[in-house]
Amino acid sequence: MSELFTQTIIISILAATVRIATPLIFAALGELITEKAGILNLGVEGTMLMAAFASFFATFASGSLWLGLLVGIVTGGLMAVLMVFMAATLKVEQVVTGLALNMFGSGLSILLYKLYFEGQSMPTIQIFDNVAVPLLSDIPYLGPIFFQQKLLTYVAFLMVPVVWFFLYRTKYGLEIRCLGENPKVIDTRGLNVTLRQYAAVVIGGMMIGVGGSFVTIASTVRFVPDITAGRGWLALVIVIAGNWRPTGILLAALVFAFLDALQLQIQGVGVALPYQIFLALPYVAAIVLMIVKRQQSEEPSRLGIPYFRGER
Repeated sequence: MSELFTQTIIISILAATVRIATPLIFAALGELITEKAGILNLGVEGTMLMAAFASFFATFASGSLWLGLLVGIVTGGLMAVLMVFMAATLKVEQVVTGLALNMFGSGLSILLYKLYFEGQSMPTIQIFDNVAVPLLSDIPYLGPIFFQQKLLTYVAFLMVPVVWFFLYRTKYGLEIRCLGENPKVIDTRGLNVTLRQYAAVVIGGMMIGVGGSFVTIASTVRFVPDITAGRGWLALVIVIAGNWRPTGILLAALVFAFLDALQLQIQGVGVALPYQIFLALPYVAAIVLMIVKRQQSEEPSRLGIPYFRGER
């Protein structure tokens, strides 16, 4: 057990925490914007899978990581269009739609991978390199943890205050939050409820797409079936654990990522401790948090409830 408390190991765990948190932050912030608009998108896992494959495929075919990222973002947006069309236009049950979207994303990503790469032996791509921030990366201890990361990692952490400012300090953010609380107010002002839900869900889907893209073009060098490994489901839990606030989401994502990094390190050094305990802890903590703070929850009151014009 003492192997975990060396300086090198601790820095390694904390640096891995920041890296592992990156796709979780993107996906959870995207889902936050979606849910603030009153749409419950349970298809985050399927969206991330499709974006991960699309980014990998575009990068492999073109050799451009930036094109791969762009394709992943567009893919996330298209998956979101499918979700919001079913939820806001057709008024289909959102839980069922989200679960179907997960199965669709999982199955289609595997199918497309087999169709294009059939006969090839585990194709790989060049991924984004770490970007050391000048001067800051040389700070003892903190430098290797926070300032020697991927460019997308810096963007993910920057998006936390950006999303907060957008939701709580802009007119459009107020409209989105109103969609999740009382869409009739938007309607009575002569504004299009459905159009604004489309915009919010697509923006959220594009952010989820960035999270999926990170998995293949910034974290690993290949695509394998179900490569997101439940990160989409974890993002949903993070939104709840973060009490539907950007700062809470950041904290929850870091806690979950730390536990993941810790269990990976435990396996690596061969500590005789069941790593599954650390995998289960975030979910247990989220359940406890929901029970304790159920009266103070900031969950949108109209989350998952379709809006019909003329309803009271």
